[in-house]
Formats: sequence, structure tokens, C-alpha cells
Amino acid sequence: MATVELDDIKKRFGATEVIKGVSLDVADGEFIVIVGPSGCGKSTLLRMVAGLETISDGELRINGTRANEREPMDRDIAMVFQNYALYPHMSVAQNMGYGLRIKGLPKAEIAAKVRDAAELLQLTDLLDRKPRQLSGGQRQRVAMGRAIVREPKVFLFDEPLSNLDAKLRVQMRLEIRELQAKLGITALYVTHDQVEAMTMADRMIVMNEGRAEQIGTPLDVYERPESLFAAQFIGSPSMNVVEAEGREEGLHLGDMVLPNPTGAHGPVMLGLRPEHLSPDPGGPITMEVLLAEPLGANTLLHGKLANGQSFTASLPGVHRAGHGGETLRLSIPPENMHVFDRETERRLG
Repeated sequence: MATVELDDIKKRFGATEVIKGVSLDVADGEFIVIVGPSGCGKSTLLRMVAGLETISDGELRINGTRANEREPMDRDIAMVFQNYALYPHMSVAQNMGYGLRIKGLPKAEIAAKVRDAAELLQLTDLLDRKPRQLSGGQRQRVAMGRAIVREPKVFLFDEPLSNLDAKLRVQMRLEIRELQAKLGITALYVTHDQVEAMTMADRMIVMNEGRAEQIGTPLDVYERPESLFAAQFIGSPSMNVVEAEGREEGLHLGDMVLPNPTGAHGPVMLGLRPEHLSPDPGGPITMEVLLAEPLGANTLLHGKLANGQSFTASLPGVHRAGHGGETLRLSIPPENMHVFDRETERRLG
């Protein structure tokens, strides 16, 4: 369908630079998820690809051709919005076919394309209904159907599931991913939800303050985060990050000494994922448990280390703790320890 290349893309509003040089090569048929907190620039980046925001510096190429100055309608891109953007006075069929009618396609051809898309999206029985008669999930399917009938080269999704309840989000995640794979369309998908990013992406871009902190597969970002921000943003519950001192014999956390897998010396930040911790009577980590949250399959234990730093462990099964004061010894495999430079917050080793 299409390749998309972002070459040092920047965006300024006056003197304020909000996108600070993002580069990415999107392969034909690839599903890219742009993830990050509110205000990090992810939607602005998507709108620049769509042509809804101008590009201040850098170059955007679609199928190898510069697209910076192209109008949105000439980029052969379809965008699915958070609020669906359906016309309330039109039926499902009219909404889906509206873009084709504007382009002047014959009625019979429009009807055929709408019928095919409706069948693909399980909307055939709803074609005569108005948007107000549909559920949130059905409205989202109509918005996707309107994009599909245009047969675009690239799909852009701007937080399309944020208005849906949790159960429906899971269902729609699967449907969107299956649909994209079936059609083989290149897709860029913006979300603040790390679960969507982890489950849907071929590769993800972790955005922070207008920069791409890391680009990689979901497992790459989870298992080997390149920055402290990426480490803490991806993973639930969030990674424990504690101050440590690297010495010859190990990493010192107050009186506790852990292995030093990178051989770091001096002040560092140590990242330990709660799910990689294990109870161990002889373990080097001593945690005072203040609160237990049994979740069924696992239990989150919240507490603090001897030096007062907050700490969380996620243990399989049900573990009950009293009202505080219980001491728990833990260990972690050295390969699951993440060490970051305290100044640059970049990964060491």
C-alpha cells in the first residue's frame, strides 16, 4: 500500500518547539503505535502526517515522494477520530459513502463499496440507522467504514477507543488489528494507553515532550528500555526506580547490595519491574509492606525500602498483608535489572 518516512520532523508554534526532530521509516503494511502522556506531541505528529498541521522543518515522504506541501485530500490518507465525526442527520450508509459522493463517483459504485465495507465490519443490518441509534462500538465501526471505502494508502487513528468502556476497548482493539492485517494497510495509531500500544503495535514510538524517547517492538521497549522515561511509562504496575551507588562489589541501596550487571560506578538509577521480583528468605532486597492489593491472579504489595524509597512487588497468587510493618525479603535475576545514568537518564550497558 504505502511507506511513510519522517525525516527529522519538527513543529513550532511561534518560538515554542513542540515536535523536536522525529525520524521514522514506516514499512508497507506496518502498524505503528505512537504512545505517550497527554501533551507529549503525539497527536500533533499524526496531524502533520495527515496534513492538518504544517511541518516547520524536516521532510515527510509517502511512497518516497515529498508530501510536506500536499493538501490533506491529495495524500491518500484516511483518518479516524476520537469522536467519530459522523453526520448525525445521515444514515450509516450515507456517512460511509459521503467522501465518495463528494469525489463524484457513480451511485452504483458507491453503493457497492459501502456494501463491501459494511459486510467486512458487520454493519450490513445497520446501514439505514442514524448515528444516535448506534452504540459507541458501532459508531467507531462506521467511522472506520467511511475510511475503508476510500481505499486509502495509509490509515491514521487518533485515540479512537478513548470514549469506549473497558470491555468494548478490548473488543475493538482486536477488531482494528484484525482489519488492518486483513487489508494490509499501513497504519499510524495514537494512544495514551500503554496496553493498546503493547497489544496492537508492530513497533511503537514512545513520545515525551516532543521527542521520540524510543522506537522499537513492544517487547524491545519493555525488556530493554533506552531511557528512564520509557522504562517507567511502559509496564503496569510502573517500574520501581531507586537511587543506587555502583561499586566494585555491586549496586548499593543503603545497606542493601545487589548485583551490578553493567559494572557501573558512581551514582545511578536502578529500575526493577515489580513482576520480576520473587520472595527469597536470603534475598538482598528488604521491603516493609504497607498495603496489599489482591487482584486474583496476582497481588500487588506496596511499601518502602529501608532508605524510605517507595517500592512495589507483584507476586503471583493471593498474598495477604496486615496493616503494615510486615518485612519481606526479595530477589531479582540480574538480567532483569535496568541501570540508568542519573544525569542523562539513558540506559547503561
